[in-house]
Amino acid sequence: MTTPTQQLSDAGVSIWLDDLSRDRIQSGSLQALIESRNVVGVTTNPTIFAAAIATGATYAEQIREVAAAGGSVTDAVFAATTDDVAAACDIFRGVYDRTNGQDGRVSIEVEPHLAFDAETTIAQAKELFATVNRENVMIKIPATKEGLTAITAVIGAGISVNVTLIFSIERHAEVIDAYLAGLEIADAAGIDLSTIRSVASFFVSRVDTEIDKRLLAIGTDEARALTGKAAVANARLAYELFEQKFASERAAALLAKGAHTQRPLWASTGVKDPSLPDTMYVTELAVADTVNTMPEKTLEATFDHADVRADAVHGTYDEARALIASIEALGVSIADVTDLLEREGVDKFIVSWNELLDIVTATMEGAR
Repeated sequence: MTTPTQQLSDAGVSIWLDDLSRDRIQSGSLQALIESRNVVGVTTNPTIFAAAIATGATYAEQIREVAAAGGSVTDAVFAATTDDVAAACDIFRGVYDRTNGQDGRVSIEVEPHLAFDAETTIAQAKELFATVNRENVMIKIPATKEGLTAITAVIGAGISVNVTLIFSIERHAEVIDAYLAGLEIADAAGIDLSTIRSVASFFVSRVDTEIDKRLLAIGTDEARALTGKAAVANARLAYELFEQKFASERAAALLAKGAHTQRPLWASTGVKDPSLPDTMYVTELAVADTVNTMPEKTLEATFDHADVRADAVHGTYDEARALIASIEALGVSIADVTDLLEREGVDKFIVSWNELLDIVTATMEGAR
């Protein structure tokens, strides 16, 4: 029998791990997940690195060396995180080669406080790409309005991008347009479009958390019956949009020149409501040409007992639209929810980034 993670891979879903640490790299844990759990990529964010550096003694020596050389706390964070990502890229190089660059990707995010500063985001994205210096790195840029400008410019420079913090269908459409615009710039500059990859990280569980809170506050039987359903419906409609956008004449012209589609990536797939199945955001969104980035707990649950269907998305679009309409009819504004989640997403990463700076500052001060 094949495992559920193998079945998911066979269905066209790329499994990426939503975690990274130096301990995981050096212990062989990351390599083991490639071999035993069908993991073909990694995503990181400020929260992940804050946790890694807070608990990982392996970072202390490097941080002390940066301090001894007169470097700042941000220099130390930059050095530690880019070194980890470069090492992970090396581990995934075989996957990258085998999949012709589609997978074997490791993502690193620009500093979260730059989310509303396009020009500085562009500069840091290029700096991260040059410092990691691996073909299979992806630079994460948040899908704020300002981020859209940066996405186009960075793609236009030939750099692969993981667009993060997408919550709404409308913003997803803008992200795809920004990607296509970047490809057009790259094409005009003579860059080989086949070397550029991008994913659109569409967040899932946080949508249910916020909408369910509002439905339960309404308190009717009708409202309660709709809980735990909005996030999957929202993501399925995002996949429908993906199909429509990349069937357009604009996209077709670029694909004919060697460009790739911007695959939807299901993010925030750890179930937060214990009453829901722990693999729900994996099995209910299984469909070809997608990525599912999972925390290790969700990955292990998927491997252990997920009931994988080859395609859980096609044929669900009308039902998804009807469900979203029913929620809206009760007075829950999906647009209000997704706007709130974008702001909160940026704010949460800024909090994690500041915690990371505090942790590294304490280590540096201990070295002086």
